[in-house]
Amino acid sequence: MNAPAHPVLTQEEAFARIRLLRSPNIGPVSYAMLLQRFGNAGAAIEALPELSARGGRQYRPARVEAIEREVEAVRAAGAKYLFHDQPSYPALLGEIDGAPPILTWRGDVSLLGQPCVAMVGARNSSAAAVKLARDFGAARAEAGFTVVSGLARGIDGAAHEGAFPRTVGVIASGIDIAYPPQHTDLQERIAAEGLLIAEQPPGTEPRGSHFPSRNRIIAGLSLGTLVVEAAVKSGSLITARLAGEAGREVMAIPGSPLEPRSHGCNHLIREGAVLVNSPEDVVELLSGFDGTPRSRFREAASAFDFEPEELANAEPADVASLLTTAPVGIDELIRQSGESTASVQLALLELEIAGRLERHAGGRVSLIA
Repeated sequence: MNAPAHPVLTQEEAFARIRLLRSPNIGPVSYAMLLQRFGNAGAAIEALPELSARGGRQYRPARVEAIEREVEAVRAAGAKYLFHDQPSYPALLGEIDGAPPILTWRGDVSLLGQPCVAMVGARNSSAAAVKLARDFGAARAEAGFTVVSGLARGIDGAAHEGAFPRTVGVIASGIDIAYPPQHTDLQERIAAEGLLIAEQPPGTEPRGSHFPSRNRIIAGLSLGTLVVEAAVKSGSLITARLAGEAGREVMAIPGSPLEPRSHGCNHLIREGAVLVNSPEDVVELLSGFDGTPRSRFREAASAFDFEPEELANAEPADVASLLTTAPVGIDELIRQSGESTASVQLALLELEIAGRLERHAGGRVSLIA
């Protein structure tokens, strides 16, 4: 998220930002564009009903009372907010498409300023892979890296345990909800000795759609992502794909072709991920990482950058007729409409706020059926 830095974030603006992000149909992309167009969250909230009406629907922002309850719940959990333009917000995370504008955290936020490496893998992992993850986590922490993972059973938990206290746990629930229940003590230890991060509001139980969102944060925080053991269809491979799209290193530990839990790692290597045999391999790959990964697992996703003044002065393009329920790339909409990037993005923003547009990975959009 490339937004201008704010020297001082007032309590009034912080509250308005939380309210803006919690309002219906507002996601990280629309949040960023609204701040670019209107300059502050308060003005953006006032504009939401008009923007939604232009998209064809009535609109009501999040209620003030609901945000007051959320702020109190964050405080009661011993957590704090981290906004996208504050100094502690990690620069690497801010570079990804749809970076989370607001996080809640407990623990040592300075860990985000150190080089991070993600480690993910199977929940139903083998005993050998769990030991490997624990050993790799410890070795990378000793080498000066912060180990990032998702607190799931199996590989995630072992990576956290090996890396203490240099570890960051990213959860798919609210900051006050422990998940999975078996890791309640581990989550509390991470909050006390390492760093615990949540994107969802407090009180939110994890849902299926939250886990890919969590995975993008894990990948976005890190110079590279190492997959230890995973099936071909798993969340770990989603994290690896997201890391590749963000231009980060993608690494995998190979396994036996006779073991289904190794098929995901072997698939990644075949698709261009770097084969890793030892913690030293990871350190060599990521030490002095300059933004050019050796892995060729995925090409970086297309970016649609424009200056804030372009969006502030733009008029929405007529692109609704070009959209269907089948996802299409925003670059294709720009090409077919003949309009500027800012004009097309503004039109998509109005449709999204009205609840008519869905955003997909890889810069694609579609109408909601």
